[in-house]
Amino acid sequence: MKKHLIFFFLLFLVPKLLFGNEILSSPIIEFTATDNPNDDGTALILNWKINYPDTVLLIPDPSRSQTPVWECILERSVNGIDFEKIQQIDQLEGQFTDGQDIEPEKEFFYKLKILTENDKLLASKEISAISKAQWFNKGKISLLAMALILAFSIIYFIFSAKSGKELYIRKIAGLESMDESVGRATEMGRPILFIPGILDLDDMQTIAGLTILGKLAQKAAEYDAKLIVPVCRSMVLSTAKEIVKESYLKAGRPDAFDPDSVFYLTDDQFGYVAGVDGIIMREKPAANFYLGAFYAESLILAETGFASGAIQTSGTAMPSQLPFFVVACDYTLIGEELFAASAYLSKEPHQLGSSKGQDVAQTIFVGVLSLGIILEII
Repeated sequence: MKKHLIFFFLLFLVPKLLFGNEILSSPIIEFTATDNPNDDGTALILNWKINYPDTVLLIPDPSRSQTPVWECILERSVNGIDFEKIQQIDQLEGQFTDGQDIEPEKEFFYKLKILTENDKLLASKEISAISKAQWFNKGKISLLAMALILAFSIIYFIFSAKSGKELYIRKIAGLESMDESVGRATEMGRPILFIPGILDLDDMQTIAGLTILGKLAQKAAEYDAKLIVPVCRSMVLSTAKEIVKESYLKAGRPDAFDPDSVFYLTDDQFGYVAGVDGIIMREKPAANFYLGAFYAESLILAETGFASGAIQTSGTAMPSQLPFFVVACDYTLIGEELFAASAYLSKEPHQLGSSKGQDVAQTIFVGVLSLGIILEII
């Protein structure tokens, strides 16, 4: 009888005195750290899964849950000794991406700690990982394929143009009308006005406009028409002067070049517009060309030119300004037409091949995209 009493005493009372109402079984922690794929080595991915066995209650207590209250903390260290808290975890299974102050090729230490309701350590697991920078982002292979298609297409058509093969480029009405505009100005004895936009040479639209200026100046020299080019940037002034001078030289009339035909007005946006409008009203040009980057001044320029009765050709890649040019000008180069103008006018193999190659590549991209949409719908 005494043996039985001692057995029950050891079985029930001693654990009660030591652990209270509960005996907590140690959880099983699955904790891993891996490098974040397809990045520059500045992030690590932490995954965890906590298998928590049921709590064994020696003396049931209706006021408490069968699962003990616990807290899970994620800590990080750069030396494996001094850990600091980086995340509070409230899920038994999950993932956390650590992208704060992570350096490539440097080892970081992580610790997952599980605490009881009394802040006593129930279990912990420590791991380490090294982040590495990847050469390629595998999630962007499609972009690589598109770039290769574009490059191959451009190279192929450049060599085709060099070999003498004639490449078809559709006619651009605004450029086809250049002869008409210059001829009209010559017949009427009135000048031609060219505006290369209001931005500097660091903008591609300005460069495209100046390229067209070269061809226009050559035509003006051949027809002996007066050319007026007011600009609002000093670098554009120097470049435009050299372009016009070279164009007159190509036309065989270097003596007809007037250095004062290309001149600077002001850097101020609306001050420049006011100056150009004054020129339009005084000189009454027979043809106006607005080719480059434009903002709010586009409608002011185009409306003034329209009121003067001039033939107007415009071109810009600014979507917000295109509607104003379309309604107020006779011809408008829309978007890429402005950039393709130099190839269209010069017929130079490199420019022709580049323009044709881009068009073919874009056609392929649109076809693939359309096919993908159809397959997704089906």
